[in-house]
Amino acid sequence: MPFITYLSGLLTAQMLSDDHLISGVEIHCEEKGRCPSTCHLCRRPGKEQLSPTPVLLEINRVVPLYALIQDNDTREAFKGALMSSYWCSGKGDVIEDWCRCDLNAFDENGLPSCSPLPPPVLSPWPSSTVVSLEWLDVQPAIGAKVSDYVLQHKKVDEYTDTDLYTGESLSFADDLLSGLATSCVAAGRSHGDVPETSIYSVIFKCLEPDSLYKFTLYAVDTRGRHSEPSTVTLRTACPLVDDSKAEEIADKIYNLYNGYTSGKEQQTAYNTLMEVSASMLFRVQHHYNSHYEKFGDFVWRSEDELGPRKAHLILRRLEKVSSHCSTLLRSAYIQSRTETMPYLFCRSEEVRPPGMVWYSVLKDTKVTCEEKMVSMLRNTYGESKGRIKASPF
Repeated sequence: MPFITYLSGLLTAQMLSDDHLISGVEIHCEEKGRCPSTCHLCRRPGKEQLSPTPVLLEINRVVPLYALIQDNDTREAFKGALMSSYWCSGKGDVIEDWCRCDLNAFDENGLPSCSPLPPPVLSPWPSSTVVSLEWLDVQPAIGAKVSDYVLQHKKVDEYTDTDLYTGESLSFADDLLSGLATSCVAAGRSHGDVPETSIYSVIFKCLEPDSLYKFTLYAVDTRGRHSEPSTVTLRTACPLVDDSKAEEIADKIYNLYNGYTSGKEQQTAYNTLMEVSASMLFRVQHHYNSHYEKFGDFVWRSEDELGPRKAHLILRRLEKVSSHCSTLLRSAYIQSRTETMPYLFCRSEEVRPPGMVWYSVLKDTKVTCEEKMVSMLRNTYGESKGRIKASPF
């Protein structure tokens, strides 16, 4: 048996037949040759004595550990103990394809807890256009099957991790696949490298820019049990800025501040600066200081021309820009481009009656999927026009 076949045997350990590995193995090997004496790995630095010569082995048989026991009763007892330990946390017995839990293996809700539902692993898909998340199906080999996944998102404070906004919990089966979710969220299902493995995905297209979001996912089985949650925290892309427009506004503000500033000109400058977004205001300040700082920087000139109160109302908006985006907004050049990303949009073919208790297995749900494209404008940043690069977020 080639070594890769042996590794494949280990990966299929969940199979319950006697022909597959459960836990522990006896390995029979035969020698297939030795390393040549010229091999530098056989010599230790500073030592004339050779290290023990490695032997090349080929595995030709792998058997479950309990198969080595000759007595039938002992072998069956050992097999049951191994399977209980592997599948039922040692707190129940494997009966066909489910765990019969012991009387002391129930949770506070009265649900069996000896075979906990594996937690899904939530992974962000690299994209600077939208927030895209995916995870592998955690369908257990035995026991209650996964009937749904629930995904919740929260906007959190960057420094205190407190919730600023809590989005609704979205059921993958009830909300996303049924089409009840908004056009800002889309769900997909595809196959992994192994045909029996499903990959689920969700994209969020309408989250606030330059914000920190925490995403939490857990699985629900057909008995109503929840898995342990999986959590990731992501920052959304920086808001789009029109760099040419920002430079025009900076020139306009300088001309309004230059010389005697009448009440009308003061009001025009104030309205102009209050109408732009916080990110645009940050870029206007950058251009103003780049071109006209020798006549007084943006903050000092605004306080001098508009007065402390109005200047404070304008300048405190700059605090809304994160340190990450403020660094990018100080770049010498900012350009805009359209970025396009493909995604799967899946809908369930089954109509679920209102109020019906849903005990079906999620992976058995028939869905219709189509590939769509999402296009969004985004900025690229650089210190010279020839070396523009995209933000990693």
